[in-house]
Amino acid sequence: MRFISYASGTDEGVAIKSPEGYRGRPVAELGGDLKSHLMDLPGLAKNLDDAPLLADFRYLPPIQRPDKILCIGLNYAAHSAESGFEVPGYPTVFARFANSLVGHGAPLVRPNASDLLDYECELAVVIGAGGRHIDEADALAHVAGYSLFNDGSVRDFQMKSPQWTMGKTFDDTGAFGPELVTPDELPVGCTGLGIRTVLNGDVLQQANTADLIFGVANLVATLSEAMTLEPGDVIVTGTPDGVGALRDPQIWMKPGDECRIEIDRIGALVNPVVQES
Repeated sequence: MRFISYASGTDEGVAIKSPEGYRGRPVAELGGDLKSHLMDLPGLAKNLDDAPLLADFRYLPPIQRPDKILCIGLNYAAHSAESGFEVPGYPTVFARFANSLVGHGAPLVRPNASDLLDYECELAVVIGAGGRHIDEADALAHVAGYSLFNDGSVRDFQMKSPQWTMGKTFDDTGAFGPELVTPDELPVGCTGLGIRTVLNGDVLQQANTADLIFGVANLVATLSEAMTLEPGDVIVTGTPDGVGALRDPQIWMKPGDECRIEIDRIGALVNPVVQES
């Protein structure tokens, strides 16, 4: 199953992908947004099976207001090496916030405060069944689905202090979507899938989710040692090597660019880049 959150006029809604296109209903009709239905996606799918086909709509992030966006740094060995770090023995965790999220097709905004807006292709994991102290052997049962994420980073602000959050949560710098893909459509733990960034037609990052140092089950278990994971929480699993800041010469996203994030069997997340107005 593949779900999207969307806006049409003043209405927001949820839709399911069908052979004919997306079939959707307004949130008011469904009694809640996609986040509120994560514990019963088969029931949501049944409700949407005979819904009207969408015509004029725009994509929203699948989960628009996650309670937690938990990002993992240095989770590919090659990226850790290009960044000058040893391979970590424990996940490097930092936060993003919902103000930073845009959907598929919406512009990423280069802020007036900096020209150093970087791209990062990442696999996003959406929690369905919450919990605390989740055993790794049971962790994948807590995953509602997977999506794509561009962890857009304002690098100079990221590096102003040992904590990365300021550079990771500028308004409208992180793209998320377009679809929430349920685990039954993908390999176990979403492993073994090609992942890449394509900027203006040039492939700048290319790796495989099998290269993750800490896989999905491990991340769910590790994070739940410290906090209760809740439905709709998003784990952004890390980016491979090839980020713009560490290239020679450096490459930054700029107004007029198009950035495309791809993961095999999940899809593509495409966003233009504009300047803050």
